[in-house]
Amino acid sequence: MFRRLPRDCSCPISPLAFWRSIPQITLEIVGEDTFIDVLAGGYDAGIRYDERLERDMIAVPIGPRRQRYITAAAPEYLDRHGMPKHPKDLLDHNCIRHRFLSGSVLPWEFERDGEVLSITPTGPIVANVIEMERGAAVAGLGVIRTFEELLLPAIKAGMLLPILDEWATEFSGPFLYYASRRHMPPALRAFVDFVKAEQRKSA
Repeated sequence: MFRRLPRDCSCPISPLAFWRSIPQITLEIVGEDTFIDVLAGGYDAGIRYDERLERDMIAVPIGPRRQRYITAAAPEYLDRHGMPKHPKDLLDHNCIRHRFLSGSVLPWEFERDGEVLSITPTGPIVANVIEMERGAAVAGLGVIRTFEELLLPAIKAGMLLPILDEWATEFSGPFLYYASRRHMPPALRAFVDFVKAEQRKSA
């Protein structure tokens, strides 16, 4: 039994594809956007970004090597409110923000040519579901900032326009992490092998 796989981010490897390869495994998945101790919680593994990894954990890349955080808005919204030229301009815009289950709403961080800027925007929509946040942006209710891959379909369809692209934040992709131990549970070993095989296919 593969006990639990908590998620601090969206999982780019399909758990269902893994289950289809070994259907006798019971795959239990728990989605979390708070930081937890996977060992104390009884989990086999978790997914995090490198800045949140504990030093004594083994980490395996589980998605794209690099990811981007971008800002976008609907053409209708930009026609009504104007195009932001600088991240500080967003302080005068309606922004769609994400609230984590812990209750925190993080500031928006931007980076350009080594310059890092953090702002705390405001707006009429705060949610903890990306589909709702994206839908609000497409409806013209405000500016959204999140993972590029979550907005690309709407951008390609012309429903959203990327803005402040020179201030997009790039960082390493997520990692599967688990405790270093001599005897790994067979299901965890199978999942790690599956992840590595998927990474080789996409390389």
